[in-house]
Amino acid sequence: MSKLTSSARIFVAGHRGLVGSAIVRRLEADGYTNLLTAGRAELDLRDQAAVDRWFEAQRPEFVFLVAGTVGGIMANSTRPAEFIYDNMMIHATVVHAAHRTGVERLLYLGSSCIYPRQCPQPIREEYLLTGPLEPTNEAYAIAKIAGIKLCQAYRRQYGCDFISAMPTNLYGPHDNFDLTSSHVLPALIRKFHDASQLAAQTGEPAQVTVWGTGSPCREFLHVEDLADACLFLMRHYHGDEHINVGTGEDLSIRELAELIRSIVAPEARILFDRDKPDGMPRKLLDVSRLHELGWRHSIDLERGIRETYQWFVDPRTPEEVRAASSFSV
Repeated sequence: MSKLTSSARIFVAGHRGLVGSAIVRRLEADGYTNLLTAGRAELDLRDQAAVDRWFEAQRPEFVFLVAGTVGGIMANSTRPAEFIYDNMMIHATVVHAAHRTGVERLLYLGSSCIYPRQCPQPIREEYLLTGPLEPTNEAYAIAKIAGIKLCQAYRRQYGCDFISAMPTNLYGPHDNFDLTSSHVLPALIRKFHDASQLAAQTGEPAQVTVWGTGSPCREFLHVEDLADACLFLMRHYHGDEHINVGTGEDLSIRELAELIRSIVAPEARILFDRDKPDGMPRKLLDVSRLHELGWRHSIDLERGIRETYQWFVDPRTPEEVRAASSFSV
């Protein structure tokens, strides 16, 4: 059995995305020297034959499967076919190739949207498939559920040491700030920033419109904490069941908007568009299993938002920020 040594061949699938780039940074900081990556132009992870050839040539020993097509409520609602096709194909090709070439361990990253809309709170791992999904992200959730079941099936039939982790809502450096495809936290950062800039130019009061009523509650995890958790699980977790990754703390969208306003544009007025969907009423993960294993998050939300906003406005990277793709392969 290979160990996750500093020279182990480690493939980070989706290394240019929010999560993948954070995992690469963390692995490099910890002294791992044999990282394997492949951009979309080099390797289309939806193409089984291409993925098989790449795995045969590169022979990774460990795989972080964090690639996928991602986005917020608008993107999920308007592009459901892309979300289900891309994500199902990506995890199917990589998991199968990993089995065929004898990958030692694989970590598959899902999403907390896999759980039923009316789930008891906080959400425990065993609540999966106990009720209807949230309609606004059903396609994405179904694809992610299939990924969990795929890893379990390969474990049971072939003995593959493939595990799954389900993170809560993520944010941080290299996030997607495009208003048509981003998640709520980066979208709000972008909205408050743009409103503040416009007000400075026109002299008009700054105002920001937030989708929905502001009442739904959400949990947020900094991507650097997630990268730390993924490495921790790769080293220490060998269970068949997927495991939640989060903070165990949540706040309302109204409170989130007010927090971001205090950091980005304290003078801005907040309006709520009640004609827009709220999504799930609440989505807070039970992370007691992860805590029992010995891992807890370390970056509090206010600090994380401040750091993320600083990265967003950094004059060395504005084009990179604004061009962030929702297809993180």
